[in-house]
Amino acid sequence: MSLADRTPPTAAEFKTYRDRFSNWGRWGDDDQIGTINHITDETRRTAAALVREGRTVSLARPFATADADPSPLNASPADHRMTFHGAIACTDYIGVSYHGYVNTHIDALCHVYGSDEIMYNNRPISEVTEAGATSNSVDHWRGGIVTRGVLYDIPRHRGVPHVTVEEPVHGWELLDVAKAQGVEPRPGDAVLVRSGRAAFESANPTQMDPRARPGLHGSMIEFFYDYDSALLGWDLMEAAGQEEYGTQIGPIHNFALPYMGLALLDNADLEQLAETCAELGRWEFQLVIAPLVVIGGTGSPVNPIAMF
Repeated sequence: MSLADRTPPTAAEFKTYRDRFSNWGRWGDDDQIGTINHITDETRRTAAALVREGRTVSLARPFATADADPSPLNASPADHRMTFHGAIACTDYIGVSYHGYVNTHIDALCHVYGSDEIMYNNRPISEVTEAGATSNSVDHWRGGIVTRGVLYDIPRHRGVPHVTVEEPVHGWELLDVAKAQGVEPRPGDAVLVRSGRAAFESANPTQMDPRARPGLHGSMIEFFYDYDSALLGWDLMEAAGQEEYGTQIGPIHNFALPYMGLALLDNADLEQLAETCAELGRWEFQLVIAPLVVIGGTGSPVNPIAMF
């Protein structure tokens, strides 16, 4: 299997990914930022040059309180409580269990373990304690993630409202989309894959099983490795029907985080971004993500900003 022959990996081939596409030791034994290493000073300068119109687009879904998202996908609604201080001021409290399928967030490299109970860069899971992770935690990205973002608008390319379970997004399709959109994948890119979550949920209002949804195939991993991608952002995550790979969460989560060290931006809202890209006729832009500095954190809610 390879991108060239446009064939998904067999279960046996997927097992070889740990050796073929691992980044352990690539940036030294002490590395804890993974593929963010692909973002260089020159990468950031080049991304800054993409800001021409001065327009900004948020990629964040609303903070998922019970009122903001009453769907069954929001199993642990975010907490937002107000406190009033007479006629002087007001304050509020927010609390959120952000991992899951509703809040826009970034996964740190300590979030998902490998099949051998090892985290990214061969670190034991014993380094994750009740006080937090002592390695691979989100605070290692405190400098922010600033790079070129590229939107791969799959429904637009296919001429459909959204992708389907029967036709997941494969790695080689990104190459087709890139060619059609007139962009070339580069090292350090934030790869943003739109599968059409809003249209899918509108057409399937009762389909609330996150493991039975359309999305991306494990064949994407080869693309991320070959093109030195820094980050994957997606509106729908792994497609259903990949049980043969034997992963507990999904083939991308279970490989990309512990072995590749690939930053994952989950539950991105890519609808306005797609509209803006189509309007301007370009699918590359500067992307800015500023994770919260949570010492030992497994990730962070974020409000990613695309700048044109």
